[in-house]
Amino acid sequence: MNFELPFIPERSEKPRNKGVTMMMDKGLSLIETEAFIQANAHLTDLVKFGFGTAYVTKDLEKKLALYREANIRPYFGGTLFEVFYARGKFDDFLKLLDKYNMDLLEISDGSIIINHDEKCELIHRLSKERTVLSEVGSKDSGILISPARWIKMMSKELSAGSWKVIAEGREAGNVGVFRPNGTAHTFLINKIISKVKPEDILWEAPIKNQQVWFIKLFGAEVNLGNIAPNDIIPLECLRLGLRGDTFFDFLPKDYAERLKQVNDDEELAQMEEED
Repeated sequence: MNFELPFIPERSEKPRNKGVTMMMDKGLSLIETEAFIQANAHLTDLVKFGFGTAYVTKDLEKKLALYREANIRPYFGGTLFEVFYARGKFDDFLKLLDKYNMDLLEISDGSIIINHDEKCELIHRLSKERTVLSEVGSKDSGILISPARWIKMMSKELSAGSWKVIAEGREAGNVGVFRPNGTAHTFLINKIISKVKPEDILWEAPIKNQQVWFIKLFGAEVNLGNIAPNDIIPLECLRLGLRGDTFFDFLPKDYAERLKQVNDDEELAQMEEED
């Protein structure tokens, strides 16, 4: 960091197992990728090529090389796996991973239905040679999954070999662990974390108020994904208490309470002056 400040929460060093930040690349150009890396590489752990963008992205190999050189792990979004799987082309998907030397991949069933035992077998098979992320939750807001089912699927996928389970939120942040209006599904999330370790979950949280909610619940070292390229630094500032939304969360309790009281007193004085 550029200067010293007290009361800043500790952050794990890269490569890290917690406090992971995943950026969603939906089509950055090579020049944009270089600019992103110059500004954000030190704060970014993973880059997901969202949905099927890897199929149409120009200079894909060059982009992958740029991310790897910057110590960022790239991977193809789970929807691309589903595209291959739905067409009976799973072996071709494996060949694609080999072609682009992908050591990280995502297995999901957000758009299609895959028997869960079969999904876990795929995770187990692939985790022997690669790092596997698996996603739980449907992209269809009309499909409701009970908390018990969320817990069972997450637990089984972690046992099968997933490094992290991704809690579905989409790039819009309005399905899965979120309600249609974008607010967190508090009851569901509390049920999940009562049985699944939070550090084993990567929460898709593309919207600022969602990121704030998770940071307030889990602290600076929560795993967050589907972050827009321009939101990486703002997110890190949220993690560190350097924005108003989390300003008081990492200050000592007595210190924060005193400052809040001063703020309240000044606000009251201003209101009295206006009257």
